[in-house]
Amino acid sequence: MSTEFIIGTIIGLVGIVPVIIQFVKWVKKPKLSDLMKKLVDNSLSTQAHRKILKKMNLVLLRSGKHISSEYINNFVLEKRGKEAIFTDLCLSNDWEPTKEMCVMFMNGDYPSIRKKYWDMKNTQLTKEETMSMSVAKEEINKENLIDDETVYMSELLMSKYPNACKNLIEILEKHNVKHSFLKGTKDIWCRDYMPIQTNSGKLIQFRYDPSYLKGKKEWEDSRSDVREVCRENGFNPIFSNINLDGGNVLLCSGRAIISDRIFTENPEYTDKEQLVKELSDLLEAEIIIIPAQKSDYTGHADGMVRFIDRDTILGNNRSEEYKYWSNSMEKVLKDKKLKYVDVPFFYGYKDSKHPENAIGLYVNYLEVGNLIVLPVFEVEGNRDAEAIETFKRIFPDKTIETINYNEIALEGGVLNCSTWNYRATRNERRVFDR
Repeated sequence: MSTEFIIGTIIGLVGIVPVIIQFVKWVKKPKLSDLMKKLVDNSLSTQAHRKILKKMNLVLLRSGKHISSEYINNFVLEKRGKEAIFTDLCLSNDWEPTKEMCVMFMNGDYPSIRKKYWDMKNTQLTKEETMSMSVAKEEINKENLIDDETVYMSELLMSKYPNACKNLIEILEKHNVKHSFLKGTKDIWCRDYMPIQTNSGKLIQFRYDPSYLKGKKEWEDSRSDVREVCRENGFNPIFSNINLDGGNVLLCSGRAIISDRIFTENPEYTDKEQLVKELSDLLEAEIIIIPAQKSDYTGHADGMVRFIDRDTILGNNRSEEYKYWSNSMEKVLKDKKLKYVDVPFFYGYKDSKHPENAIGLYVNYLEVGNLIVLPVFEVEGNRDAEAIETFKRIFPDKTIETINYNEIALEGGVLNCSTWNYRATRNERRVFDR
């Protein structure tokens, strides 16, 4: 046996060793059931859990199944057990939890998981069908609404803040937007105490009894009587006993965003799902609950986010927001398949007489038809310029007008708070004041 042959054989063996090692690793791949046990181990970090999911993917290659990278990157265990995680994996990755799949992941068959999977799947399909019907219904109902939209303001806006009010009216008239004043109001925040108009044109008047107006006589005296305001101004809404401010309702194409303040404002509803269902029926929309800002005494959605379209919202820049809020919002975005566009904002404008001011809150703009009236605050660096450019980029087909609305913002709200949009139905005849 020649030296060359021996050397060649050794080199060949050395070259095949990595292949043998990989083959052994493949044969000895961990079982999915063992990986599931590790996946629900609360002592491991979220990063470790995500590595386990990647290992599961390697094992799953032979079965033709796959865990999406989005699911892996967003995975958080929280306090869930194996059954909950396996059900979630099946729903999120569109796997049917057959007997074979249950054995692979759970070491046995779980008919209960199969039942839960199909119950949730059917609910999801029903929601999708309902949403499709809502969108179709909205298109039909749009025919019942007159294109002209009227922006209402409280009469008190003109008497208490004439400069800001006149500047706003000047912008509205420049763009031929109808406007009118509401009689019988006790404060300027008409968005909160006026009815919500659904996509079909119905007016839903919720009970206006916010917790933040309780505790001081002057606050309670400033609460408008909604029945009286509607009567004086000729509106005939459907009344609901649910306690809800209009500033906490954002509507768009069969969807409604409401902050979780709705639950603390209605403690008599021990069943939250029942409350959400009633809201959905009244507003003719799918209800999306978002976390309220703890620092905002009103808890209103319109101080945090706004709809761009049915599947896209804009909101305060998440990188500058409170961590608890950003994390909770991420879960909502994922669950509801919503896209989020960050816009500038800033906190902390100091005014000893107005500690609860809304200076820096660009998201509280007025939108009417093709016009957006955006507040500018002229108090901090180039924030205004950044906000204007951002809104022009988000709404390239809309007209953006700006207004210094600080004397209102100092009181705790901005443009959306102090206005109320109304679209008349075709069978209605209304004379608008100019």
